[in-house]
Amino acid sequence: MTSLRTDRWIRLDGTTNTRDLGGLPTTDGGRTLPGRILRSDNLQTLSDADVHRLVHELGLREVVDLRTTAEILLEGRGPLRSLPGVTHRHFTLLPERGHHTDVFAVEDDEAVEIPGEGWMESLLPRQVAAHDEAEHPAVRSYLGYLGQRGDNVVAALRALAAPVEGASVVHCAAGKDRTGVVVAFALAVAGVPSEEIVADYAMTADVIDALVAKLAASPTYAEDMARRDAATHTPHADTMTRVLALLDERHGGPAGWLTAHGFGADEQAALRARLRG
Repeated sequence: MTSLRTDRWIRLDGTTNTRDLGGLPTTDGGRTLPGRILRSDNLQTLSDADVHRLVHELGLREVVDLRTTAEILLEGRGPLRSLPGVTHRHFTLLPERGHHTDVFAVEDDEAVEIPGEGWMESLLPRQVAAHDEAEHPAVRSYLGYLGQRGDNVVAALRALAAPVEGASVVHCAAGKDRTGVVVAFALAVAGVPSEEIVADYAMTADVIDALVAKLAASPTYAEDMARRDAATHTPHADTMTRVLALLDERHGGPAGWLTAHGFGADEQAALRARLRG
């Protein structure tokens, strides 16, 4: 396996888990292009210097936010929200009570209720398919994104595939689970081999202590961080390896799952071109 480049990390004051998906090897001997798609943890605490670097140096033009409606409202407007040149798109990967197609579209015009006892109360119970009950909890969660919010997995990838004059960033709270699944699909479509997808996913373990500390400082996530130690939040290569193996067994790989869910050859080609040129 080709070693991941250490310079893929984007060091910012307000995030701990931001990196570029460029520079990864592909099965045909090529590499993904830098400056096209970034992955990150929450962007709420970006400094002015961070915003300048992302927008003016890295050319950020689109934010694909995978958090729930409640998370977004509880965390408040981040600094990128005030910039007219940066488009924000919202695709929650967790089943929620109520229905908001895009919190960024409705929050200025509707009174969207924020849960009083914590954002997790806004979630619907997660359903686990019978044949997945024996899987590791993290694997079950990732399969749950596909089973319960497959529409938004596809929608997020569709947003990333659209031609944007600049970079897009996809993120959730920690940038490891929800983001990890969407990124795995994007990289698979781009022709990045499974072992490199797994290695990219596992890179978050390198910054897990700082990441947990950052989330623990936010009232939105403090309780969840306190309930478990950093080790339980750490992503393991075996988790993504298993998810990819199940996708291979059941759907012929991520591309097969996407085709079955309406993200066909033309859209896959567009996403591949976004990452490959």
